[in-house]
Amino acid sequence: MKLAVALALAVSTSVVLAGDPAGAAAPPASPGSAGIGDPYYPLDGNGGYDVKHYDLAIRYAPATDAIAGAVRIRSVATQRLSAFNLDLDGLTIRSITVDGRPATWSRHGTELTVTPRRSLGKGHAFDTRIVYDGVPKVIHDPDLGDGGAFTTDDGVIILGEPDVAQAWFPSNDHPSDKASFSIALTVPNGLQAISNGAPAGHSTTHGWTTWRWEQAEPMATYLAQASIGHFDVKSYRKNGIQFLDAIDPALPPATYDRVAKSFAREPEILTFLSGYFGPYPFRASGGIVDADGEWDYALENEGRPIYTPQDFDTQEGGDSVVVHELTHQWYGDSVSVEHWQDIWLNEGFATYAEWLWSGHEGLGTPQEIFDQLYATPATSKLWATKVADPGPPNLFVGAVYDRGAMTLQALRVAVGDRSFFRILRSWAQLHRSGNGSTGQFIALAEHISGHDLGALFTVWLYTPSKPAHP
Repeated sequence: MKLAVALALAVSTSVVLAGDPAGAAAPPASPGSAGIGDPYYPLDGNGGYDVKHYDLAIRYAPATDAIAGAVRIRSVATQRLSAFNLDLDGLTIRSITVDGRPATWSRHGTELTVTPRRSLGKGHAFDTRIVYDGVPKVIHDPDLGDGGAFTTDDGVIILGEPDVAQAWFPSNDHPSDKASFSIALTVPNGLQAISNGAPAGHSTTHGWTTWRWEQAEPMATYLAQASIGHFDVKSYRKNGIQFLDAIDPALPPATYDRVAKSFAREPEILTFLSGYFGPYPFRASGGIVDADGEWDYALENEGRPIYTPQDFDTQEGGDSVVVHELTHQWYGDSVSVEHWQDIWLNEGFATYAEWLWSGHEGLGTPQEIFDQLYATPATSKLWATKVADPGPPNLFVGAVYDRGAMTLQALRVAVGDRSFFRILRSWAQLHRSGNGSTGQFIALAEHISGHDLGALFTVWLYTPSKPAHP
């Protein structure tokens, strides 16, 4: 990996102090917590404020693989703050301002503690501006795999889950604090720089081109991505959605052709999924495939998932993984998990959508796929996982996906098609642009169906053994 500092970007911060009710004594200011409260990742995210918008500017030099960055973070204090934390893994801070005044800071591990010159009143907006630079890292996890900045033959791809934003910009890095994004990526002329949301134009000066992107709908920080390199880009508008696909021309011709065919079905797939889940929740869609990279997974980056070439080894497989990642736009991106232990609400739903698509394509109905999986011996690892509480090392094991989808099919059998699909659609609409938990989903399913479903969800989500066939 080689990333070189190419630019020092200026930053500032403005803070509006909260007023206290007339005649009321102001509570003493105190630091925000160094974690947002996730039982799996206690230090992910931070307390005391709610981020509303990230304005992120990155300059990247492929010759040295470093970035120079500036981020403006617009937030609202949820308590009277004497200091607050952000998440940042590596990189060098050059300056921080809050309310346009220089702030002091300290670092401990991945925690960046910012102390503004004045305390911040509860309920009022403040801006934090940070200038930083360095080589964004790859975060290695022996259980979950790697995430971060992966160098390629002609640039860099930044993606990962659950921790990745902190590898390339200071953030409140947990899906329970979502925000809109403006992203500007500056790269040498001849390279393309693709990110989330709708393209907002690009401009060139002195041999550098800045590509601008706007993600207006709230986004979890791990879903923010940067894809820099040479791509064949196809942009078009259909059914009110702005599509933008980027395919590396260095892919083998047969793989390139399969990717192009699967991407061409994106409008069709979104129409199919909308019939079950309700209107598509974003303004933009598309996909990215790079020919070179060290990651081995597709990821549901908001509005523009990133795939690997291996995802398209077959045409049917390519179509199915596109269905999976586009389903995440409803379940995972628009409706994000409240805590990481609820990951089945993302992966089980996206896997079930693949089953629905399989039935649509005449390749096997959801019940047939369920029965095939159910034939797995009781000694299999499939039955050894608590799907709704798998533990941090097991967030992405196969059982979370397959048994999560089996839970939905068992629910469908129990409540009938009409109630089942009303549950899925209501879940997407009621929690749109927000978060949800397993408990909330169970409560919704019981409310809509009129059934007591406690026993069903207990055996399918929380019991590490093979349930009776529904």
